Amino acid sequence: MSDEVVVVVAGGPPPDARAVLAVPAGARVIAADKGLEHAVALGLDVSVTVGDFDSVSPDTLAAAEAAGTRVERHPAEKDATDLELALDAAVAHGAARVLVIAGDGAGRLDHLLAALLLLASPRYESAEIDAVVGTTRIHVVRGKRELAGAPGQLVTLVAVHGPALGVSTEGLAYPLRGETLEPGSTRGVSNVFASDIALITIAGGVLLAIRPGDGDRGNR
Repeated sequence: MSDEVVVVVAGGPPPDARAVLAVPAGARVIAADKGLEHAVALGLDVSVTVGDFDSVSPDTLAAAEAAGTRVERHPAEKDATDLELALDAAVAHGAARVLVIAGDGAGRLDHLLAALLLLASPRYESAEIDAVVGTTRIHVVRGKRELAGAPGQLVTLVAVHGPALGVSTEGLAYPLRGETLEPGSTRGVSNVFASDIALITIAGGVLLAIRPGDGDRGNR
């Protein structure tokens, strides 16, 4: 039986403590290496932890395993990050939606960029992907997504892995009407919620809808 929501807690720097508020009750939790420590700190019950475990505390790992958490060990020299392994595990569990909780990168721009591109990988198109990265919320948009926000809140639309075709929006101050957003274009930067709900529709491709921390406002 598939899980409606699977939460993936990434390793690296700790997430914002408020990220736990986005976790649905009863959701299965998968931790990526040091993400196990972060999940424990957030009070989450981890079902599975994956990785090479070069970052997590041995005591934390042992305690989790003794408590019934399944541990999936991978070699240190591997071809995927711990986050990618955790996302693979989430999709393998039949997740309809995946929520990733992560820190903001703490200077590792390479890791952060790779992680954002990973979220939009076609390998995970069977699931609706969202993320809380620090205080920023990120939504992968394929086909159609409805986002709840507040008037004045920023949202940036970025095409990844190729052009996003036929992009249309409702509920944003700067509407798009069947436009093409190319990777590297700033056309979708710093749009603004004009109502409590924004509807984003695309005919082809994939977008990241990136929403800075609460209260952020800005100009195009």
